[in-house]
Amino acid sequence: MRRVLFWLVLLLALLVLALVATDPHGAVAELVTRRQAALVLRVGVLVLIAGAAIALLRANFPRALGALLAWAVIGLALFVGYTYRFELREAADRALAELVPGRAAVRGRTVELARDNAGDFGIMTEVNGRRVPMVLDTGASTVVLTSEAARAAGLPLEMIKYTVSIDTANGRGRAAPVTLDRVSIGGIVERAVPALVAQPGQLRTNLLGMSFLNRLQSWEVRGDRLVMRGYP
Repeated sequence: MRRVLFWLVLLLALLVLALVATDPHGAVAELVTRRQAALVLRVGVLVLIAGAAIALLRANFPRALGALLAWAVIGLALFVGYTYRFELREAADRALAELVPGRAAVRGRTVELARDNAGDFGIMTEVNGRRVPMVLDTGASTVVLTSEAARAAGLPLEMIKYTVSIDTANGRGRAAPVTLDRVSIGGIVERAVPALVAQPGQLRTNLLGMSFLNRLQSWEVRGDRLVMRGYP
């Protein structure tokens, strides 16, 4: 402890000597400017506080020093995390996109999704503010919703008319043309999207078709990844 105090006092003395040596005049009382005096005073206070703390904690100084270093590391980690928060969030989104089917990795107006175990691109979309799972279907000319998804999205099923013939896994069926107020995937948002609502029991999966994809700036399939880019 005495050695630590010695070095602290020596540091203060060297600081005072440096101030005196760099002064262009010569009288110490007149040489030290207000700013230099304030600096010396602050350093002196810090030395006194450090000395008092060391004297109080000298019995547990190694433990206190270890705790101080631990908190310093934690503070540094928090600072680095806050500085790179956007990069870390993007990395977390990409990792979750690999682990959670349908979850999109979002970078502004660019959305990237991984192929699921079934070989499809399952996509978690929002239709009129409601979460609606879909499957990419480039063979579908429009977005197609099941009656259950359409009801969840707030569409008035009692007022629609099934006037359009469609081919489904269950054979030919009929669907009702509608316009979706808002369809969003990650940071991509499209409004007034034409869609069809299949008759009850005709469709198991909601389809993300070309009426949405054609509105994008670009979209492409790269191996096991789907990349969609919306307009700025």
